[in-house]
Amino acid sequence: MFDRILIVCLGNICRSPTAKFLLQQALPDKQIDSAGITAMVKDGVGHDMDAKARDIAKQNGYEFGSHEAQQLTRELINQHDLILVMEQEHRQYIGKRYPEAMAKTMLLGHWLERTSGASQQGKEIPDPYRRSDEVYQHVFELIEKSCNEWKSKL
Repeated sequence: MFDRILIVCLGNICRSPTAKFLLQQALPDKQIDSAGITAMVKDGVGHDMDAKARDIAKQNGYEFGSHEAQQLTRELINQHDLILVMEQEHRQYIGKRYPEAMAKTMLLGHWLERTSGASQQGKEIPDPYRRSDEVYQHVFELIEKSCNEWKSKL
């Protein structure tokens, strides 16, 4: 049913590529892509995955392939059955810009236990960009747990 999955964050260099690689390893029969709302692209060429995000993944036993950030577009939205975002703000952005995609857009952390008092289902995954190694490690763990949950649901 959900054979083509798109993972979205802001720059498409930290969270979404990490989730893409982890989910692709967990679900090798699915097509997993990633994109950014404000993707880090210069002169038509997308940035590689953030070096610190890649290093944290390696410290956790993962080797990720090459990556090139890409901008979220209507074409990408239409090519995928499920869109996983990091924050409610990303979901709201997609709902406003691509209303036809709202029903297939969910938090990557949807299955994680939410913070008490939060009104929405699931947990948001914060942006670690230019933060400490500890923040990157925490975000990696949230993404890994989220991908494991999605693996069991899909």
